[in-house]
Amino acid sequence: MSDIQFMRLALRLARRGRGRTSPNPMVGAVLVKGGKIIGCGWHQRAGLPHAEIEVLHDAQKRGQSPRNATLYVTLEPCSTHGRTPPCTNAIIAAGIKKVVVGATDPNPKHAGKGFKILRRAGIEVVHGILAKECAELNEAFNHWIVGRTPFVTVKAAMTLDGKIATVSGESKWITGEKARAQGMKLRQNSDAILVGINTILADNPSLTCRSQKSEVKSQNKNLRRIVLDSFARTPLDAKIVSDEFAAMTTIAVSKHAPQKHVAALSKKVTVIIAPPANSKLKIKNSKLDLNWLLKKLGTENVTSLLVEGGGEVNASFLLGGLAQRVAFFYAPKILGGRDARKGVAGDGAKSLSEIVQLHEVEWRKLGEDLLLTAKV
Repeated sequence: MSDIQFMRLALRLARRGRGRTSPNPMVGAVLVKGGKIIGCGWHQRAGLPHAEIEVLHDAQKRGQSPRNATLYVTLEPCSTHGRTPPCTNAIIAAGIKKVVVGATDPNPKHAGKGFKILRRAGIEVVHGILAKECAELNEAFNHWIVGRTPFVTVKAAMTLDGKIATVSGESKWITGEKARAQGMKLRQNSDAILVGINTILADNPSLTCRSQKSEVKSQNKNLRRIVLDSFARTPLDAKIVSDEFAAMTTIAVSKHAPQKHVAALSKKVTVIIAPPANSKLKIKNSKLDLNWLLKKLGTENVTSLLVEGGGEVNASFLLGGLAQRVAFFYAPKILGGRDARKGVAGDGAKSLSEIVQLHEVEWRKLGEDLLLTAKV
């Protein structure tokens, strides 16, 4: 096997940690000696050993010595103390002779530091093998570690004419089962999900990962639910307030929210008072400062945020330049109606020069539906 083939295996291992490693990146590692694989490992969850330590443990279980072996790892080994000791120390102590790396550490404070430490110890270092694939694997983490705000994906399920619901709010179900299952995967891979108050009032959603698999159920407890609710209109019997995951719900209100409502909600969920998006806005149209909210979520280790709002919320993120990716599901249906609810509403672009341009567009067929994913 070539370096590329070993790195592809390391990437497959890294993906096993999807949805579980945040706020750490997904990392996979393979240990090779004499052309044969003697160990495999991946980072399984934040707080547990990193991939490099796991691969050394696996080699030990197999009765294999890592001395003079080659380590393939998808991300530059850490060189600083965090929840766990530096992986560079373990690599050096194990007597590994060569380290082949995919992506460089995206953190400007640490980038390249691990390479220097290993080389000073006499270890040969090669990096840049499948670098693009290795970096894309952790696009959310990479965005967060540099800017300390979550990587935002706007998700919507709509008809071919861009409608997400009828004028009365009916929306179940526009897309089919395969598309909805893919939507659940998006939730599983996110740290938090965000909606607006109108979604809560219209649908009373659970905003959890609907699955019978025990491992996915356990992840629900770690999926934060964020609601934009300027005037604290969320009902006390709403699912996100009264279910077993209520402790993971955060409701963002404005200073104009009735104190009685805020106090009642605060007894069940976390309520934060966000500054207004524009101090000149009239109180009746009060909107929250989403930049402020994203920065706050970033400090709380939310690396990826899935926005499943209605048209107004989606527009705020997309037209406000706050989204990094879209995931639009299209059903082969036409709803029509000038008052039907749109996937992206708001005031819209005033000219073609202000259009939100999408890049790296990919289409995927899911049953009869289509999924468009792209970078903003």
